[in-house]
Parts: sequence; C-alpha cells; structure tokens
Amino acid sequence: MQTTRASVTLDHLTFTWPDGQAALDGVTGSFGSGRTGLVGRNGSGKSTLLRLIAGELRTTSGTIHTTGDVAYLPQRLTLDVDRRVAELLGVAEALDAVRAIAAGDVDSVHFDAVGDDWDIEARAEVSLAEAGLDPSFLDRNVGELSGGEAVLVAIAGIRLRRAPITLLDEPTNNLDRDARGRLADMVRSWKGTLVVVSHDVSLLELMDDTAELYAHTLSVFGGPYSEWRAWLDGEQDAARQAERDAKQSLKKEKRQRIEAETKLAGRARVANKAFVEKRVPKIIANGRKMAAQVSAGRLRTEVAEKESEARAALDEAGRRVRGDASMKIDLPDPDVSSTRRIATIGVEERSWVIQGPERVALIGRNGVGKTSLLERLVDGEADGTPSVSGHTDRIGYLPQRIDGLDESRSVLENIAEGAPASPEKELRNRLARFLIRGDTTDRAVSTLSGGERFRVALAKLLLADQAPHLVVLDEPTNNLDLDTVDQLVEALRAYRGAVLVVSHDDAFLARLELDLTLEIDEEGRIKEVVR
Repeated sequence: MQTTRASVTLDHLTFTWPDGQAALDGVTGSFGSGRTGLVGRNGSGKSTLLRLIAGELRTTSGTIHTTGDVAYLPQRLTLDVDRRVAELLGVAEALDAVRAIAAGDVDSVHFDAVGDDWDIEARAEVSLAEAGLDPSFLDRNVGELSGGEAVLVAIAGIRLRRAPITLLDEPTNNLDRDARGRLADMVRSWKGTLVVVSHDVSLLELMDDTAELYAHTLSVFGGPYSEWRAWLDGEQDAARQAERDAKQSLKKEKRQRIEAETKLAGRARVANKAFVEKRVPKIIANGRKMAAQVSAGRLRTEVAEKESEARAALDEAGRRVRGDASMKIDLPDPDVSSTRRIATIGVEERSWVIQGPERVALIGRNGVGKTSLLERLVDGEADGTPSVSGHTDRIGYLPQRIDGLDESRSVLENIAEGAPASPEKELRNRLARFLIRGDTTDRAVSTLSGGERFRVALAKLLLADQAPHLVVLDEPTNNLDLDTVDQLVEALRAYRGAVLVVSHDDAFLARLELDLTLEIDEEGRIKEVVR
C-alpha cells in the first residue's frame, strides 16, 4: 500500500507502438502525492508510462487522471545549444519583460508577459543556487554548460514552475558526485508529487514509496528501495518454498492415485474370479459388482480431485515465482598476456600504464575532460592534457550517449555491420544472450528503450569479428536496470582483456574490484585514488 493519497491514477492503461508491440497492457494503479521511485526491468515500459502521463504520447486505450499540471524531465534531454539558460528554465519571456520595464520601456506587452512574476529574476537565481549553480548562468547559452549542468538547470526550471506533479526519468545519468548530492538535497525538500525513474540506489532511498512495473502490472510499496527489495526477496523466497511444497504435494497425490488404482485392480480381479467360479449366487455377485463399481468410481473421483487441487496449487505457486530472463554477457577472450602494454595515461609529473587484464576507473567532476580523454584514446590522438596513448588498435568503445547506432536501421542490421563474416542465424542466436530476440531483432533502433539501446550497443561492440584488447566504457550504468548492472559487473570482472571505465556510480565501481582509480581535477591534473 502506498503511503499517501493518489495524485496520478491509471485505469486499464494500454499503449501499443505502431509496429503492434504492446509497451503497456491494461495497467491499473496510482502514484501517491509524495515521492515515489519507479523501478522495473529495461523494456518494462517505465519511460513510456512517464511520457503518457506527461502527455507526450496518447494512450491506445484506458485513462489517466492527474490532480494537477505535470512537469516532465525526459531521459535524453534534447538541447538547443544556442538557447539561453533562462529559456531552459522557462523564465526568459517574463525575465526579459521585467528588465525592459526596469529600463523604462512601458509597452503593455511587457506587463502582460510579467503577470504576477515581478520577482522572477530573484526566484530564478534562488533556484539556480539550490541546484548549486551560479546565478550568472541565467544569461549564458546552454552550449556553455556540461550535460550535468544542463540537467540541473532543467530540474531547477521544473521547481521554479511549481508544477503539482513532476516526473523525472533517470535524472542522475549525467551528474557527477557533487551534482548528485545537490539533486538529493533538492529531492529531500521537494514540494508536490514526484515520480522518479532511476537505477541510482542512493536516490531511490530518498523516496516515500517504491512502485514497480512488472509484467504490465503496477504495484506500490510503502517504503524506500531497500525496504521494498527486502520485501520482494522475502516474498520470492516464500514463493519458491511454496512451489517446492506444492511439487511434493502433487507427487504424493500422484502416488496415492497409483496406489488406489492398484488396489481397485486387485479387487476387480478377486471379484471376477469369484464370479467365474460361481462361489456366490449370480444375483448377489452382480450386486457386489455394482457396489464395487460405485465404490471404485467414488474413490477415483476423490483421488482425481485431490491430484487436480495439488496441480492447481502448484500452478498458483509457480505464478508467484519470477522466471525473469537474465542477460548472459559472455565476453570474448582477447588473448591478452598479463605483461602486454595496452594504454598509457599521464601528466608531466607521472604516467600510469594499463596492461594485461587490468580494470581501471577514471573519475572526476563533469567538465574536466574525462570523455574527451577517452575519445582521444580511441581516435589515436596523442596531443592534449592529460596525455593518453593506446598501444593497440583493438579498442572497443561504448560512448555515454550511445550514438554509434544507426537509428533508422534494424537491430540486426546494426550488429551485422560490425560482424560481416558472421551468418545471420548465428548473430540472432548470440543476440538472444543479450535478451534481444524475436521481433525486437528486426525493430528500428529508434523504437528501443534506453536499456535496450545499451544492450544493442554492447552486443555490437562484443560481437565484432575481432575481440577488443581494451574495452572503454563511458558511464555504462546509465539507463540500466539494477539486475542488468549486476550482470555487467560479473561480465567485466571476468573479462580477460583490459577495461577502462568512466563512472560517477560509486556503488558500481566498488564492485568491479579495480586495479587502479585515477582522478582528473579541474586543472587537468591526475592523481591516483586509494579506495
């Protein structure tokens, strides 16, 4: 049960994509007026649900009722780099009007634009400050901001609007550690309904309720993620035990049915023998035979009913047990020796060599040049600070924005481009291990969810004809559900080549059993971090 009254109510909500695939089918439920974390596997329809509530998509059938206006932050923020920050905040018109009036322009158009927002500049500056941004950002262009700063500005603009209902889709994806901390402070003091789709466990811990979208069913638990996870694990343990007990019960009823049939068969043989040998008068024998048949029918019905009930109990217990498919990420063996030099990263004072199957993390605030360093490594550019050079041409790169896919082409066409020597049937079989199967294989990349896009991009990298000596990942946990993060961790820990990863996700990095962590500061200096 959720802890607060409903602000968003869904009634048999269904949405089907143009290709006929159902993203949501008959979803009924509600979100409370507090803070709710929405979780679920990639492809379960979380982002689609937010877009429907926000009005970006129209339902195929069913209804959505909200108690007020809805503000929405999409998973991939599309930005016009030439726009002013004030426009991203949504205050440009009122702000320009106030400034024009202050400068002596008394055109009535300006007064209409201001309305009651005479303090708009002060409120906008306060919102920026709450997001940890300088008030001078108001008059800067969006193109001057980092991706994380742009997300914080967009969230500050939503708070400034004071919309009764706010939807945030993976808001921490582009945020560094400091920015995540500022977002957490904003969430703690959030006024109104807040629904957050996220894989960030620390953010989910700030929620009043945890909602899960699973198998087209929305369920809401009153508590943060850790409490919901503990409840779900306990419920699944109980469900598996109930299934084991039901299997034993069915086995017992089957055995008793066989024993009953054996007993009835024995009685029938004795009765037939007595009838043939005419030990009793015919009329009495026939009476006994009819009575025996009635008794046998009753016994058969009784044992059949018990077996049927046991089978139904097993089916019910089985439905409670989740049979979720897991992504089997079997990374190829790149045949890299432990002494093979793979790459070098350094500054004037010192350099660090990545060799053999080492796992290295590169951390630092947004805007210090982590992504540009990765790009220079992949492109083979030796200039720049910090310096970076690769000692192999077999580098597999998965960028943060996953922009190496052709949006208009199908999943299979994208994969085949990197593995032209592999037969189509083999590629389909190998894609299935990434949970990309059936009609999804033939869908255009543009129709995929964030998690599905990640799996396709990872498959393209790993199913290439030559396995990479070095796998380079830029914020790989963005858009992934928590189960897929678990599988990615296991795969990277088992990889026999080198791994270089940029991430702000401390929990993810802690599980990788890193050999080395390097941090870049604002001046481009690098230091080794002891974890």
